[in-house]
Amino acid sequence: MPSVIDPVTGLQLVELSNTWGYNTPMFPGFDDMKFERISRHASHGVMTQRFTCVFHASTHVNAPLHLVPGAAGVGQIPMDRFFGTGVVLDIPKKKWGLVTDKDLAAAKPAIKAGDIVIIVTGWHEKFSDSKEFFGYAPGLSKAAAQWLVKKKVKTVAIDTADIDHPCATSLVNHRNGPLVKYLGPEYKKATGREPKKDHPEWRIAHRTLLAAGIPTIEGVGGDIAEVVGKRCTLQGFPWNWASGDACYVRLVAMFDPTGKLRLETGRAA
Repeated sequence: MPSVIDPVTGLQLVELSNTWGYNTPMFPGFDDMKFERISRHASHGVMTQRFTCVFHASTHVNAPLHLVPGAAGVGQIPMDRFFGTGVVLDIPKKKWGLVTDKDLAAAKPAIKAGDIVIIVTGWHEKFSDSKEFFGYAPGLSKAAAQWLVKKKVKTVAIDTADIDHPCATSLVNHRNGPLVKYLGPEYKKATGREPKKDHPEWRIAHRTLLAAGIPTIEGVGGDIAEVVGKRCTLQGFPWNWASGDACYVRLVAMFDPTGKLRLETGRAA
């Protein structure tokens, strides 16, 4: 849907989240979401639902705890990591592409310290329960993650299902892989190289960012095309779940076209 304009303030809101719910595309190896109506309008005059799911799906944030033992959970991350100035970068990549440090350094608008950085590869257009969306996606290189850490950004988001390249995950032959047995042979046939030789370290982009205390948001989508190449105010808060490894977020870009909007002071009138 198009951006929403508040009729009083003129504040423009743009949806940057993918849909969530029944039949949400799930990363290979994860169980599907399960939903149950435990009370219904016809029977009880009210509807109440119960769900069971993994939090690593659709648009979600990964806390440092996800890959760093003893690190902060989603509810322990300072709230300012999820609100503030950000850049939405157009860095298009094709099948098995790699976002590099050179891509980030050349991107416009320029990345500044303290930014929320959203990387748009074009993969949000493929959001679906498909091998293309999960298995053929691009990802961040180790050097790109290190560059972002040195830049002192506060959050990194991307429009793919995983911030790492598929060959750096268990989809191919890391850890408990291969979860998708055809990916490794396909990669070797297409490139002439062994996937583990090109991507020897497991989830290295994730681990680099999370070890530095930088949360990652995956599965950015919605109307992201409306804000590519822009600076904007971003908001995407997770639940106050102290031990959470990940959590769904409603990621929104905000603009004040008139320049007149001001936040309340907190003082009584």
